[in-house]
Amino acid sequence: GATMAHGHGHGQCCCCCGEAAGSGGDRERGAAWGLYLRIDRQRLQCLNERREGSGALVFRAWEERRDRAQFVESDDDEELLFNIPFTGNVKLKGVLVVGEDDDTHPAEMRLFKNIPHMSFDDAAREPDQAFSLNRDPTGELEYPTRIARFSNVYHLSIHFPKNFGAETTKIFYIGLKGEWTEAHRHEVTICNYEASANPADHKLEQITPKTHFIS
Repeated sequence: GATMAHGHGHGQCCCCCGEAAGSGGDRERGAAWGLYLRIDRQRLQCLNERREGSGALVFRAWEERRDRAQFVESDDDEELLFNIPFTGNVKLKGVLVVGEDDDTHPAEMRLFKNIPHMSFDDAAREPDQAFSLNRDPTGELEYPTRIARFSNVYHLSIHFPKNFGAETTKIFYIGLKGEWTEAHRHEVTICNYEASANPADHKLEQITPKTHFIS
């Protein structure tokens, strides 16, 4: 019994303890937002960030979405562009964006899939999906993606072209909801096959279509 009490006491200091204490549903919900663990952080890029490396800080646990200590702010103007490579293939189901309850909050979000190293020039093209954003200082609003379009994503770019009128844009948290699968097993099999293929196999392949054609 003692350990239980201790665990509960620990929960009290958490600002959202009402949500977290009781419901396993909340924990499950948090787990659905676990794609931040699948980001290849070595190659993650945020363009136009004022402080280098700050863009990476906004991808963290769903439970920390209201943490105000870590944020990214834009530098020259209000635009921000994230290039997010994953360590496998992702089925992206939703995005959550937490900003300040003022004009620095991004007003629009544009998603692009599988275009590594996008620049602001590249972002002029048509996005795979675009959203008008509402101010969301507490992380309540989930923007659902068109899952069919985002079912096989190994690289996601998120472009925030404008905010609600401030000089710069400020983002505290970006949540990515979805499923992750290992990408490389299949490619390995193909490589092994190629490596062990001998010329006889290739001759066979060339003949097959003709035989097929005759029959």
